[in-house]
Amino acid sequence: MAIFTYGDVEIQYLKGRDKALGRAIDAIGPIRREVTPDLFSALVNSIVGQQISAKAHATVWERMRSGLGNITPRAILACTEAELQKYGISFRKASYIRAAAERVADGRLDIEALRLKPDEDVCKELVQLSGVGVWTAEMLMLFSMQRPDIVSYGDFAIQRGMRMLYRRAEITRKQFETYRRRYSPHGSVASLYLWAIAGAPRRA
Repeated sequence: MAIFTYGDVEIQYLKGRDKALGRAIDAIGPIRREVTPDLFSALVNSIVGQQISAKAHATVWERMRSGLGNITPRAILACTEAELQKYGISFRKASYIRAAAERVADGRLDIEALRLKPDEDVCKELVQLSGVGVWTAEMLMLFSMQRPDIVSYGDFAIQRGMRMLYRRAEITRKQFETYRRRYSPHGSVASLYLWAIAGAPRRA
């Protein structure tokens, strides 16, 4: 199992930049979050998990892996949309997944080349895929590509973690950007702790 990699450099930086976050880091301790290094598999997984519970997501994903083996463009394109639906996903999701597989298979999206591009360009390319928005692109950058500086404004748990940490009734976009800049260039590790503060599922 691959785990998001970070260490003392990131922790000491964040503790030095933000005392409130530093206290939370000390209280919570190390966080282990699983990542999916294969970007196409991670992309399919993210589409499968949209708007369903974590339990349902895990069940459907296990069915797909058991039925298809490695989640590759070839494996996806060997199935019709109706066959993909039998694993427990909607017709729309099956359509999104096949469309993504087609773009990768025919070269319109060089998914491995994304690893060499800056965050902004990765996001721009991923959101061109049907069913992929900014939040999904950011989660792929964090939990597949292990980009170091991802803090998602569109993630409700991140905002909840900020509200709890800084004792605010709400987090405006301006306040969010202030905190994001404070965490940079180690925003991804800050995100792990904000999720933990918010009570989101984590592995420790």
